[in-house]
Amino acid sequence: MAAPGLAIDFALAGVAVGSAAALSGVGLVVCYRLTGVLNLAQGGIAVLTAYLLRELVVVRGWPLWLGAVLCLALVAPGLGVLLHLLVFGPLRRRGAGVGEVVVAGVGVLVLLIGLVAAVWGTAPLADVPSLVPARSLTLPGGHLLRLDTVAQLAAVLLVTAVVWAVGRFTGFGVRARAVADDPRLAELAGVDANAVGAVGWAFGALTAGLVGVLLAPFVLLDPYGLPLLVLETLAVAVAARFRSLPVAVVVGLALGVGQAELTWLRPPGTLGPVVDAAQSNLFAVALLVAALVPWGAAEQGLLGGGTPLPTLPTALPPTLPTTLPTAVRARVDSWSAGLVVLVLLTPLALRGDGIRAVLTVPGLGLVLLSTVLVTGDGGLVSLAQGAFAGLGALGTAQFASGQLPSGAALVVAALGLAAIGVLAGWPVVHRRGLVLALVTFALAVGLSRFVFEQPYATAGLTVLRPAPLRGDRALYAAELVVLGLGVLLVAAVRRGRLGRALLATRDHEAGAWAAGVPVPGLKLLVFALGAALAGAGGVLLALAGGAFDASVFDPVQGLVWFAAIVVAGVDSVAAAVLTPFVLTGLDAATVPGVSAVAVGALAAVVGRLPGGLAGWARRVRRAGAG
Repeated sequence: MAAPGLAIDFALAGVAVGSAAALSGVGLVVCYRLTGVLNLAQGGIAVLTAYLLRELVVVRGWPLWLGAVLCLALVAPGLGVLLHLLVFGPLRRRGAGVGEVVVAGVGVLVLLIGLVAAVWGTAPLADVPSLVPARSLTLPGGHLLRLDTVAQLAAVLLVTAVVWAVGRFTGFGVRARAVADDPRLAELAGVDANAVGAVGWAFGALTAGLVGVLLAPFVLLDPYGLPLLVLETLAVAVAARFRSLPVAVVVGLALGVGQAELTWLRPPGTLGPVVDAAQSNLFAVALLVAALVPWGAAEQGLLGGGTPLPTLPTALPPTLPTTLPTAVRARVDSWSAGLVVLVLLTPLALRGDGIRAVLTVPGLGLVLLSTVLVTGDGGLVSLAQGAFAGLGALGTAQFASGQLPSGAALVVAALGLAAIGVLAGWPVVHRRGLVLALVTFALAVGLSRFVFEQPYATAGLTVLRPAPLRGDRALYAAELVVLGLGVLLVAAVRRGRLGRALLATRDHEAGAWAAGVPVPGLKLLVFALGAALAGAGGVLLALAGGAFDASVFDPVQGLVWFAAIVVAGVDSVAAAVLTPFVLTGLDAATVPGVSAVAVGALAAVVGRLPGGLAGWARRVRRAGAG
């Protein structure tokens, strides 16, 4: 039969992608073990290296070998050392919490993606150079094996072998193992943990750049698609629990081969679309499964999840310190509220089509407000709020395509998303720190790949505004009302017993347990309320756009939103309302991607800016009042 021979051909083709994924996993594991930091910026380093190589070889006419040496031997590892020196090394030395490190990693990722988009644009590119010529070797039985596949498999095996040998037989390997086991104890023994960390970041950035260069010829090169593809290879490191290099290599190769094998399986009936979706998104499936599989206590401790999550640098009290006189506090709060209201109402005075540019502001404000509630007040690092907004937008597109009034769609979406928030929160109520961030990011990737990008869910959907809201001014006014209700909900939560229980759980979970706070139920409630707010924001975004656009709710875009509110102040309602104006205005006044660059740059150094911009403003007000 022809099927076995075809299966072999597809398996050989899958080795190329599997080798790149395995190499990515090896880089993530080594970097984490030597630095204590999950390199969330790996996708940004990969796409920057791939774009730079194309610029040098295709645009400027450099020889391929020279461009590859510059990009892979100098730029990528040099960028890794720079990140260690400027961003992650200082965070580790002062014992920064998991939340700070996650935010810094997201910030670097967003910064690099924004730089690529600003310099090279967002249009996909196909003329990407390949490091190895696209030649084939003929194997027994007539099967063809591409030369680049052989080179990639040899590269991952060689890198893994070198890493193992260095760790086993060299003095640096002994020092590296000591730092990986206990960096503080290693420093007491005279080991330079900072130097070991620099090597770890250089190696991690080198593998990230190599993965980007290897994967780029197989996909269209664009600032958002390739980083997300590289981020999906987190599945390899997560499956290895950030410890085992052999597991990372085996899982990466197995996923690459499995993804290729699914291309020739065409089951009839309703299973066909499911297999097609799984084939193109197998790494997303693996990431979600690997993240949801129960983590042992040692594994959660390894990833900073064995102890209560330290308060984020932006998680300051929602009110001004009580050392300020009551009259001064009241006057400052009134000025802040007045400024927010003035900014929100100003677009209503615009003439013509000027108001159309800000129609997405209230919807995005609700999405950021949900992060304020979940992360700022609850202390839960959730990277899935953008995905919840996407579900709200998709539900609106399905309900409001002439079948259900938009007001009813808003209510249905919010209630439905609250239920989904409970379902999503149930598997993660006992997870904390980086484990929680990984699970929620995996959820966002899964929703994007299997729902938002699938024709069965999104084909032919439009959003019809109800007659009273056909005009942009009327729609914006209605959006302001919904945003105001969201603000009142968050304020009510904060002022009541629920708010006090949230703060107690965020600041010291064990103490909250001892005080009788039902922590798991409280977390579920926070997820439900946060999902409802984000879903309502998605409804408004769909109404503003007039259709469902999957790219708006891309997981990478969700990371941009998360970083933006952390930079602005994740404990500040005013920051959640005003930040969308800044993001919209920056891109409208310059070029798309500038807002991401600004957000990423600030997020990367947010550890040196406690409380974000809102916290800085509070300190200025305190100094002025003093």
